[in-house]
Amino acid sequence: MKWKVEVTTPLCEKCIIALAPHTSNMDFIMGMLYSRAEGIKANFLMKKEWFFWPMGCMMRSLGGIPVYRSKRTSMTDQLADVANQAKSFQLCITPEGTRKRTTEWKKGFYYIALKANLPIHLYGLDFKSKLVTCTKVIIPNGDVDAQMTEIKEYFKNFSGKHPALFATGLE
Repeated sequence: MKWKVEVTTPLCEKCIIALAPHTSNMDFIMGMLYSRAEGIKANFLMKKEWFFWPMGCMMRSLGGIPVYRSKRTSMTDQLADVANQAKSFQLCITPEGTRKRTTEWKKGFYYIALKANLPIHLYGLDFKSKLVTCTKVIIPNGDVDAQMTEIKEYFKNFSGKHPALFATGLE
């Protein structure tokens, strides 16, 4: 498919992978192709609607964890506990939380990393240049607003499959 890779930060045994932009289901396919080619078996969060029969079995076998957005659960606490108890924990999350254009990014990935003392690897998919990039790792320090701005700053020049659907709010 002629994609290239620019990854300068080795993936930690325990980490959060923040993947952006997320503007198409093709992001999932490219992420899975890349991760499998590199031997990475990270889990990922996905809305529960994708976990219907028989797709649910396939999604779970690929590492999917269903998210019930209508329920108020302490998913960040639960995932942080799982991370703390696990020998290996790699969880991929799209900070936008949707394929629609939004400047209000979800912060759950940040809080999971903060609570479990995990680094956040920033992975960008640039469809314009066909490049998978990870050149930055964020160590959460509790200054959520400043670090979310830093994360958005990193991703702002990436071009999603549908560029008009990607926004950081920094433009």
